Amino acid sequence: MASPWWQHGIIYQIYPRSFADSNGDGIGDLNGITGRLDYLANLGVDAIWLSPIYPSPDADFGYDISDYCAVDPKFGTLADFDRLLEEAHRREIRIVLDMVMNHTSDQHPWFIESRSSRDNPKRDWYLWRDPAPNGGAPNNWYSVFGGPGWESDPTTGQCYFHMFYRQQPDVNWRNPEVRQAMLDVFCFWLDRGVDGFRLDVFNAFFKHAELANNPVIFPVPVYGFAGQRHVNDISQPEMIPLLQELRALLDRYSTPGRERYAVGETFMGGPEKAAHYCGPDRLHAAFNFEFLHSRWNAQLLMERVQRWEHCLGSDTWPNYVLNNHDVSRTATRWKGLFSDPQDDARLKVAAAMLFTLRGTPFIYYGEEIGMRDIPLKSKAEVLDPIGKQFWPFMKGRDGCRAPMQWSAGPNAGFSDPGVRTWLPINADSVRRNVDAECDDPHSLFNTYRRLIALRRAHPVLVEGMFQPVTYGTRYIMAYIRQNHDQLVLVALNFSGRRHRLVLAGMLARAGWKVLFSTHREEGGSLSLTRKGMVALEPYEALILEKDVGASPFDQRSR
Repeated sequence: MASPWWQHGIIYQIYPRSFADSNGDGIGDLNGITGRLDYLANLGVDAIWLSPIYPSPDADFGYDISDYCAVDPKFGTLADFDRLLEEAHRREIRIVLDMVMNHTSDQHPWFIESRSSRDNPKRDWYLWRDPAPNGGAPNNWYSVFGGPGWESDPTTGQCYFHMFYRQQPDVNWRNPEVRQAMLDVFCFWLDRGVDGFRLDVFNAFFKHAELANNPVIFPVPVYGFAGQRHVNDISQPEMIPLLQELRALLDRYSTPGRERYAVGETFMGGPEKAAHYCGPDRLHAAFNFEFLHSRWNAQLLMERVQRWEHCLGSDTWPNYVLNNHDVSRTATRWKGLFSDPQDDARLKVAAAMLFTLRGTPFIYYGEEIGMRDIPLKSKAEVLDPIGKQFWPFMKGRDGCRAPMQWSAGPNAGFSDPGVRTWLPINADSVRRNVDAECDDPHSLFNTYRRLIALRRAHPVLVEGMFQPVTYGTRYIMAYIRQNHDQLVLVALNFSGRRHRLVLAGMLARAGWKVLFSTHREEGGSLSLTRKGMVALEPYEALILEKDVGASPFDQRSR
């Protein structure tokens, strides 16, 4: 396709600890990922996003980095990374790295120097302030993970700010030396051939120059962060010039077919804020996480798609994600109240939606086989510090980070038999695994493969216009995708009962061909009733095609 790879491509997120263990220590690694590249090529993905692989004390499981230009020994070596990159590129799979640059680990050499004395050359690389006159915090900022955002340091008698854990001190992006050092990190990995970056909580990089207090909405005794308007600790105007500088850097490294890419994790922001940071001189894309916090409701999801489209406009490219390393898995969140807990019908509908909307789809590892969260029954089982701190109100993020389920064998094929894996294997791996689903033509895995192949074969599903067909129904989501020579109708039944989709105008005319269905034979024609009605089976995903003879936008639907 003529469009850059990040527009027509599909990006697959890997949490490296949990994908494949090549050396039998119970933790996934880079060589394990390299050994599974053929699987990813067979699935049809275009890029891999790797959660952090850098050296880390693991206060936040890799999101506290102690060296930006190395690989943590538990994952391998730089030579292992170079081999992964080479083998991935040989299969036309790009590599996108997670960059966590709002903060470092407190074990990073920069911070060790910074905290050593008030006159150290790197003192201003972090946010240091004297305590308040009463000995309290310098301002009223809190940590996202609970408690004050300021940590007193006895070495110099000052406090440093941490938006997250106290082991993750925030860097001072207003310092030109910090800015240059971080841009040098991007260059280090770009020079090795990396294809792009995912920026962790990027819009928190800059804080108010005077570290002014945040307005208090209402006091929250247990979790003060929730009671403030975060106007001074995130989303500062200085972020735009930095993104412009980063985009110019990426563009200098780009060539046709090898465009370098950046997608941002928008921290505490909806679609409007995410869209603000995207554009031809800013990020290529930023995440809008509304799907991750939505109910299983066609009307609600359609409203969120339309809002995202409206915020971005026609010149900025959307992306869609159903799950990631911080959120309960899709199969766990969207399970039916009275449905079989092993039933994947809803997940097939969700997949059809993901791969047919206008935008770049992101897949979290294991979603293609319908992995569920591992159950956590006691605080003693929890590894994630968030879960330990807020149990039982929050169980943390361990549930969605369990090892990949490759087979029905010991340790689900993730690691050697008898090895204790870093998180438990889900007990359902004996029936829910890659091997079993590859052999089942009706499995969720093969549904993913069919949809990805369909998207690749029909450019209209990538570049075509998006137009809703249904409004105001919680059970049916329908929309069309159209380019100059093809018209596709996507009809999704979110209900466990049959529902009728009534079309109008040219959409009600004959001539539809079944491109894809979870319930009926593909390749044949579809007959509508005289009233332009098609009956959708329970949890059916139906994709229809017809030749373009007239504009479809003169039709009405209900």
